[in-house]
Amino acid sequence: MQDAPTRSSGRLLAVGDIHGCAEELRALLEAIAPASDDTIVFLGDYVDRGPSPRAVIAQLIALRDSRRCRTVFLRGNHEDMFLAFLGEAGRHGEAFLFNGGRVTLASYGLPPLLRGEEARAQLPAAHLDFVRGLELRHAAGPLLFVHAGISPLRGLLDQQEEDLLWIRDEFVRNPHSLGVTVVFGHTPQREVLWHMPFKIGLDTGCVYGNKLSCLDFTSKLLLQVGRDSRRVKQHDVSEQLSRLKGLDRGV
Repeated sequence: MQDAPTRSSGRLLAVGDIHGCAEELRALLEAIAPASDDTIVFLGDYVDRGPSPRAVIAQLIALRDSRRCRTVFLRGNHEDMFLAFLGEAGRHGEAFLFNGGRVTLASYGLPPLLRGEEARAQLPAAHLDFVRGLELRHAAGPLLFVHAGISPLRGLLDQQEEDLLWIRDEFVRNPHSLGVTVVFGHTPQREVLWHMPFKIGLDTGCVYGNKLSCLDFTSKLLLQVGRDSRRVKQHDVSEQLSRLKGLDRGV
């Protein structure tokens, strides 16, 4: 795990689970209007369940390649299952189709019976490389960004990949003593989960009819767009972030 370099300007933002909600992602990125000194961390789960996984991946690749801002893309458990299904390094590939994977394959024009090397060969090379290159975690000042969470029973350097991608209640329901605020997705909530200073949960269940969330740590704003909506609402969250020590240094 490498810390992000100290930043003298620009915003630090994090986006929760997208799950194929391409139009909501488009609206959110337009509202963010990223600049060259901004950093956006995406918390994983870009594919499965929602209507347009392929379009989501295409948008993220386009954002990265445009160099409009710095981008960090984390691996979610759904990308991990996708990779395993394709015969790549990943876990629980046998569960991919039952967890929304059929929609992902359909978005690429692939039948669900196609798998492994045969499916892999028909994916756009840029999309496959994107999923292969996803990171497991990202650190910035007092913040640790992961997909699912961390084990409260292990030190930061001893965290296991399975926990970073899959953990739920053991992490969500308990404080920890690791000295960072963990920003995560994976476990959907009706509203952003604020368990300060231990964790912030940003999966607000857009794919289930709720909303897609982006937290701007620098401007102390929460940006959200509802499912099937193009209207992005902003909320002042300076009070919630006031318990985050060191936020204005090194991010």
